[in-house]
Amino acid sequence: MTEPSRPRHRTVDAPAGRLHLVEQGTGPLVLLVHGFPESWYSWRHQLPALAAAGYRAVAPDVRGYGRSARPSAPEEYRMRALVEDNLALVHALGERTAVVIGHDWGANIAAAGALLHPEVFHAVGLLSVPYTPPGGPRPSEALARMGGDQEFYVSYFQEPGRAEAEIEPDVRGWLAGFYAALSADTMPPPGRPDPHFVGPGGTLRERFPANRLPSWLTEADLDHYAGEFERTGLTGALNRYRNMDRDWADLADRNGAPLTQPSLFIGGALDATTTWMADAIAAHPATLPALASSHLLDGCGHWVQQERPREVNRLLTSWLATLAPPRPPA
Repeated sequence: MTEPSRPRHRTVDAPAGRLHLVEQGTGPLVLLVHGFPESWYSWRHQLPALAAAGYRAVAPDVRGYGRSARPSAPEEYRMRALVEDNLALVHALGERTAVVIGHDWGANIAAAGALLHPEVFHAVGLLSVPYTPPGGPRPSEALARMGGDQEFYVSYFQEPGRAEAEIEPDVRGWLAGFYAALSADTMPPPGRPDPHFVGPGGTLRERFPANRLPSWLTEADLDHYAGEFERTGLTGALNRYRNMDRDWADLADRNGAPLTQPSLFIGGALDATTTWMADAIAAHPATLPALASSHLLDGCGHWVQQERPREVNRLLTSWLATLAPPRPPA
């Protein structure tokens, strides 16, 4: 372990326009991709740990977030476009290859990058969201069948302007409730209305815990997230949900394809995602044939790298240490 350098903010050119990133350390490149509703800041605990372990850790603001470009057209947030951003980022940093690690939507972006560009993304780590190969039913149709008379939050997010109308009048309060609803120490107990669904004529927020911050989230942390989204609005972030059918069509040529690179999965045992997608986790020996290890952290919710930073850092650095140096492209 070495003393890590200080984190450095910079911007680079990408297909979206300018991408903002934070980097720390020197060595093999490790790209950290955040999910919703987050930013580079969700990797604040991993950047110094990876730098100290001898890696160049880089956490960008995904397009639509933070200080990165925010294209206006919803279709500019399709998966292939986000993968091209990450590809451009690697090249702009003067590198040819990278390990890519993602959380939440970032896990999907990381997996798609590894699937489409294995020559660049030579290993992939997935946090909270397991790998599922492209294919299956059209997402909008599958989502519409969930929840009976209640509406699944993903479907709720897909209609332009609808979620924004709920969130943007009180961004800080909504984020606090959303983070708390999916955190192990503040999520609603069994038997209470599920915060992943909207009742008829209702909102997501009415099912969030009120006036309770999870232990991993300080007032200063919440101020950071809220300040970014108050400045940018939520449309860029929500546009990721509005491209699921486009992604389904765009990636049809890879239907059923496994990820063959070395891989790692970390999820929270109390995260609804790992429950709903238990079959996908069970299928990892086939869909991730080079999976090094899979971990469900007891007593942990959705925000794994923020809820359990020390444990996640240990798992990440141990896994990274097992990777052979990437073979330079011919």
